[in-house]
Amino acid sequence: MSVHPVVPKPGRDAPPPVPGKPSSARRKGNRRLLILALAVVLVIVGTIALAVVRSEAPSGAVVPTQPALPASPVAAAPPSLQDSVDNILSEADEYRIGLALADVSGGAERTFGDEDTFTAASTAKVLTAAAYYHLVETGQASLDDPMGDYDAAFQLKAMVNDSNNDSWLLLMDAVGYPQLIAYADSIGVTYDPEQNLLTAADMALILKKLYAGELLDKDNTAQLLSYMQDTNNEDLIPAGSRAGVDVHHKYGEVSGELHDAALLSYRGSTFALVIYTENPGGVADDRQAEVIRDLTRAVEDALFPVVLAGK
Repeated sequence: MSVHPVVPKPGRDAPPPVPGKPSSARRKGNRRLLILALAVVLVIVGTIALAVVRSEAPSGAVVPTQPALPASPVAAAPPSLQDSVDNILSEADEYRIGLALADVSGGAERTFGDEDTFTAASTAKVLTAAAYYHLVETGQASLDDPMGDYDAAFQLKAMVNDSNNDSWLLLMDAVGYPQLIAYADSIGVTYDPEQNLLTAADMALILKKLYAGELLDKDNTAQLLSYMQDTNNEDLIPAGSRAGVDVHHKYGEVSGELHDAALLSYRGSTFALVIYTENPGGVADDRQAEVIRDLTRAVEDALFPVVLAGK
């Protein structure tokens, strides 16, 4: 006797299954999956919309951003800079202050405050370095020449990056005072190393010609400029400069003199900024450093204005 398998009968209210057509339970499962998927999509859309709303400034708010991208390199500081600098100088009238600004891509130069000479202190080390590199390029000296306990290349870096005075004396002796005077004269600067006097405008001219490649070849220019970053004193112009501005500089300090001489580069524009300050009391103080930082901010605000949202 054969045995037939028992096939469950459909329930009373359930229609018999149709080949190729999903069952009622399966259709209900698909609907649940569809509803769940739609819910997930709505949650994602809502989260994105909330993030966008939160990222927007409140109505009427002014949001500062990074300095604006100039349509072309800045050729000159706007006239409004005069008022800003004059206000700072008037509030610091206990000091003698000279400021010079020179555009390396144009020719625009401006001076503020005292235009007479200052004791240049260590800012003049840039001139000595350029003079020695010039001797190297003309075959009269070498970076490998013995100098003190090391070679000339070591002494150049120590003089500029660490502001080492022993290195400075060795390099000035290697160049020779008459040759250093003649070299300065050849680039339009009157300079006597025994007196070490320069105006802020003189120093700005040196920096401008250095950066423009008018003093040295490409490799030596790049090497000297590299020594003018991350130096042993970053508390003056670099500390007053805003983020995004590239700064190469050489500070100087002696008795009541506190100076900084820098190249400020931002998105295609480069300016030489030199700030010389003298305390008649004969000792440099913290307030002089604050004035240098304030002047740096004023200059950068004029050269690289900040864009304000909603304006």
